[in-house]
Amino acid sequence: MTTTASHHLSPAFPGRAPWGTAGKLRAWQQAALDAYIQSQPRDFLAVATPGAGKTTFALTLASYLLHNHVVQQVTVVAPTEHLKKQWAEAAARIGMKLDPDYSAGPVSKEYHGVAVTYAGVGVRPMLHRNRCEQRKTLVILDEIHHAGDSKSWGEACFEAFEPAARRLALTGTPFRSDTNPIPFVSYAEGTDGIRRSVADYTYGYGNALADGVVRPVIFLSYSGNMRWRTKAGDEIAARLGDPMTKDAIGQAWRTALAPTGEWIPNVLRAADLRLTEVRKSIPDAGGLVIASDQDAARAYAKLIREITGTKATVVLSDDTGASKRIDDFSNSEDRWMVAVRMVSEGVDVPRLAVGVYATTISTPLFFAQAVGRFVRSRRRGETASVFLPTIPMLLGFANEMEVERDHVLDKPKKSGEDDIYAEEDKLLAEAEKTQDEVTEEQLPFEALESDAVFDRVLYDGAEFGMQAHPGSEEEQDYLGIPGLLEPDQVQLLLQRRQARQIAHSRRKPDAEADLVELPAERRPVVSHKELLELRKRLNTMVSAYNHQSGKPHGVIHNELRRACGGPPSAEATAGQIQERIKKVQEWATRLR
Repeated sequence: MTTTASHHLSPAFPGRAPWGTAGKLRAWQQAALDAYIQSQPRDFLAVATPGAGKTTFALTLASYLLHNHVVQQVTVVAPTEHLKKQWAEAAARIGMKLDPDYSAGPVSKEYHGVAVTYAGVGVRPMLHRNRCEQRKTLVILDEIHHAGDSKSWGEACFEAFEPAARRLALTGTPFRSDTNPIPFVSYAEGTDGIRRSVADYTYGYGNALADGVVRPVIFLSYSGNMRWRTKAGDEIAARLGDPMTKDAIGQAWRTALAPTGEWIPNVLRAADLRLTEVRKSIPDAGGLVIASDQDAARAYAKLIREITGTKATVVLSDDTGASKRIDDFSNSEDRWMVAVRMVSEGVDVPRLAVGVYATTISTPLFFAQAVGRFVRSRRRGETASVFLPTIPMLLGFANEMEVERDHVLDKPKKSGEDDIYAEEDKLLAEAEKTQDEVTEEQLPFEALESDAVFDRVLYDGAEFGMQAHPGSEEEQDYLGIPGLLEPDQVQLLLQRRQARQIAHSRRKPDAEADLVELPAERRPVVSHKELLELRKRLNTMVSAYNHQSGKPHGVIHNELRRACGGPPSAEATAGQIQERIKKVQEWATRLR
């Protein structure tokens, strides 16, 4: 068997195959196909970053298996109604017909198979099992992690497709918050005794970026002062990016996203200016605002109309009308689309280049999928820009874009604030609640005031920029970065912009400085808990230096203050503490 089985594919498929690819397929797609053909496995898990072209790989493999009579029919399982139709349309472009409207009974002979949803399989698993038993079937499980969304979905998938001749699992994010095993995925025990998912082929964001298959992402983070009233009637004020407890971060975050304040209008205005700059190089570039709920989405769309003078496309639910609105937007040159959650995963709108993360969902899976909407590359040099609130965990996700994660079983059970998976577990529980159940988020909460301040740019794991007011020349320096740049040019340009900002700041009288005039790398964003950990680490380092030098702790702390500046460590910022840690490490090295 050879890969020439895909000979009948259209020469233009995939239509956007970029530079440096092998023949009709991108290099990673060809390599994954070769790996499959060599091993001929019953189960194969391909992990590829959003935007890399998993659909093309899967359909090419399906074509090969059909052509060589390894299978007689194909079943594609997708997370949403919109995505199953998208699969059918992609298959039709290479002459493969999938029925996206299949519900029961025999499939017309004109079709090579069907496209269904995980929810549909969950309702009628025996229907799909019977189809697999009657004819040799290839099952393509798109975004396979959804098969673990609930115990019933996982069990239904296993029951339905256990008899399948071949199973191809695809995902861009093979990690989940829970420890439910994902059907048809292999797990291997590591040296630590913990089982992790094992992919047969992996193509991560870092590899895709190096190959030019996906766009580099520039994250623009905004801080600002927030004031809100709690359900107990207390008024609280805080600044995004300052160390806060987990609860305070959540409340400040919700205040920032409230359409009645000034934070979200200023950020939308900045994002639209960025989109205007990008459209100078990419004329059809579009923007997407990801909202927390339907009311917020409508309010943001109204703000966009006031800011731009043009109407935004609003996508509120995963219904037929919503799919058409997404398709219409994809095929137009309209500027903005606002959606709640359905556009966060798998939906292919390649012209999306600017995003606003205006939701309080803070799980690595959702963040990765959301950012994945903006990274699909069409030509060399395109960049993506995503606007974020200055929230510690979001900035952490942004700085770890290239980290590859596996699905972990046997995670130690934790509770309370230490459980980094607690929030995603809660989200999954929320998804299964009925409409009339009251949740904590629905309890009284009133956002009173908010403003916005440009905080920093995050790119390729590094941070740049000093704080600036909305509408200022300093902010425009970053919003005006050209839309077509090579990755190394982005890095160089950001370094130059920051140097110019620092030089301008030094020429101003200190009395005019109403914002923190330090570069981003000296202003780390940490939570209250992380700040306590930094202070603990400093004290540990000082204690070690005390044993090494014989100097009292108090003397060492005073010397660190003189050398680095700033207040006592109990009042020092995270950046000041980090500088002192580096300094005491430097002193300790000299004594060795």
